[in-house]
Amino acid sequence: QVQLVESGGGLVQAGGSLRLSCAASGRTFSSYTMGWFRQAPGKEREFVAAISWSGGTYYADSVKGRFTISRDNAKNTVYLQMNSLKPEDTAVYYCAAVQYYSGGYYQGGDTYDYWGQGTQVTVSS
Repeated sequence: QVQLVESGGGLVQAGGSLRLSCAASGRTFSSYTMGWFRQAPGKEREFVAAISWSGGTYYADSVKGRFTISRDNAKNTVYLQMNSLKPEDTAVYYCAAVQYYSGGYYQGGDTYDYWGQGTQVTVSS
């Protein structure tokens, strides 16, 4: 089992940047596919980005070109660099993980077995 702890959220003006981090416990981090999801008030949770255990990256159309997901296996950490932030990016951002995933449905919440507690991102206009 893996535990996930997100950090790096906060309040930023539109056009600004934030970097979220998700630290994972355990010794087999490199075998996990990691995802970022977000949920705004009154809305359903939505996929943001994912990075596979082999390094492949996947993005929602709404963040493509603005957000970058990366991982540091030596630090058991996955990052989400968010640039050119918009008020509609305001949400609680969640980190998620699944081990040895070989499917292609990275954007599905049901794909992931482990979730963090979330970190709030607020973008003011």
